[in-house]
Amino acid sequence: MLKTLGAQVKEFKKSSILTPVYMLLEVLMETVIPLMMASIIDNGIQVEGGNIHHICVMGILMTAAAAVGLFAGIMGGKYGANASAGLARNLRKAMYENIQRFSFSNIDKYSTAGLITRLTTDVTNVQNAYQMILRMCTRAPSSLICAMIMAFVINAKLATIYLIAVLVLGTILMLIIRGATKYFSVGFKRYDGLNASVQENVSAIRVVKAYVREDFENEKFKKESSGVAGIFSKAEAVLAFNAPAMQFTVYACILGISWLGANMIVGSELTTGELMSLLTYCMNILMSLMMLSMVFVMVSMSIASGQRIAEVINETSDLQNPTEPVYQVPNGSIEFQNVNFNYADSSGESVLKDINLSIKAGETIGIIGGTGSAKTSLVNLISRLYDVQKGTVYVGGIDVKQYDMEALRNQVAVVLQKNTLFSGTILENLRWGSKEASEEECRHACQLACADEFIERMPKKYNTYIEQGGSNVSGGQRQRLCIARALLKKPKILILDDSTSAVDMATDARIRKAFAEEIPDTTKLIIAQRISSVMNADRILVMHEGKIAGFGTHEELLADNEIYGEVYESQMGGSGDFDEGKGEA
Repeated sequence: MLKTLGAQVKEFKKSSILTPVYMLLEVLMETVIPLMMASIIDNGIQVEGGNIHHICVMGILMTAAAAVGLFAGIMGGKYGANASAGLARNLRKAMYENIQRFSFSNIDKYSTAGLITRLTTDVTNVQNAYQMILRMCTRAPSSLICAMIMAFVINAKLATIYLIAVLVLGTILMLIIRGATKYFSVGFKRYDGLNASVQENVSAIRVVKAYVREDFENEKFKKESSGVAGIFSKAEAVLAFNAPAMQFTVYACILGISWLGANMIVGSELTTGELMSLLTYCMNILMSLMMLSMVFVMVSMSIASGQRIAEVINETSDLQNPTEPVYQVPNGSIEFQNVNFNYADSSGESVLKDINLSIKAGETIGIIGGTGSAKTSLVNLISRLYDVQKGTVYVGGIDVKQYDMEALRNQVAVVLQKNTLFSGTILENLRWGSKEASEEECRHACQLACADEFIERMPKKYNTYIEQGGSNVSGGQRQRLCIARALLKKPKILILDDSTSAVDMATDARIRKAFAEEIPDTTKLIIAQRISSVMNADRILVMHEGKIAGFGTHEELLADNEIYGEVYESQMGGSGDFDEGKGEA
């Protein structure tokens, strides 16, 4: 973990080095000031007749030392803030960039809320801890050591009190930190659940209101919030012993030094100035311990956060480019040979079993099957969003594992079941398909996807602003925009994963007709629940429980495939639900 986090200091190494240097300079100035004060008392005030010259010289030196200490403190704060803020920036950047490289199986390991917590709360904890380590972990130990040395130089007998106090208080602090750390580790995981509750509620607020589930959501949030509050309350209850232990030690030391010091002054073993210096060093030592306790608290919180951050940064994508990748996809032909597939976190039998399939470039293939029949899993293997456990998937006659992944995915446009639009104008969303696309190309893609008809009715047309997630357009409009975006990639393979489910049948037919006329050389895979969406395809693939239950034209399947025939009869008869037939999975 420390190696991973430390590697992100990068260009802020200079600030990370200068911060402790300035803090050491500040400590040195604070250490010599009590000695000058003792000299003023013993050699300037208490000598017979007083020594004004000595008092003035020491006063000037004290002022200079204070000024240097002040400057060092300011510069230490400046460079410490720069180093910690820079580390936080680099940590967020490293996590975010690595997340972009994740395969689907990597993404499956983390919740969205958990990743957000790591990018925000966890990084802030590490940032605060790093700043305290650079400043306090330099200042406090060095101040403690210098003060302890000076105390022993002045009077070893009295300085022993400090040594005993440090040992006792250090032991107490270690026990407190050890007890609190285990609660912080659990607490930050609870944050993930809290953030998930908030994210889910806000993103689905329309559904919540439609079903009048506000009370249920409030209760769920209250439960998650109470869980977070409860675990952190336990941690704070342990940390609460820190202040009383500190205060008790401080006052015990002051009383002990005052009592023994007064007796030693009476016995001429100690001067008044030396006693004043010892009391000042007493406060320096104990304040250093207090600072260290604050650092330990912050570090104990950040350890759990640092581990969670390092986990994301060190996560290696399950999918890697080959040593000598292929960058050109010859055509849109697809072939599956003896393919078996299972998700990494699932157990039992395979999701896809013994798949053998051959699709020619330019064909339109319909894919139907009941819920859970692995239709989406099948098409995810084409663009290598997942890797097969057994068998081989070929695109353009080449094993997909031989391609450069970016080159392959640029030639496979996928409109997933969950259509996602991003905040920005319609044109900005469309140009996700091709960032160099002209407005005319965008308009043509929208015409093919039957999206131009509703865009032209909008006040700002293609410059209309789309809210996050496309919340200000309907489901059918969202689907058509996503299809247009995919078409702008000019792919060799186009996959529509149930992406016209919110579109009326007439519009669906027009979209399919446009595909056939405008992109005849593109291989089109259309996953659908409605047989009417695929019956005019060149061939239709029937999936059932992860296996191919049939593959042929509409007429061929209607003649000899029982599952397809029953579903066709049920849908044409008015049911319209694939899962009511034998295709149910």
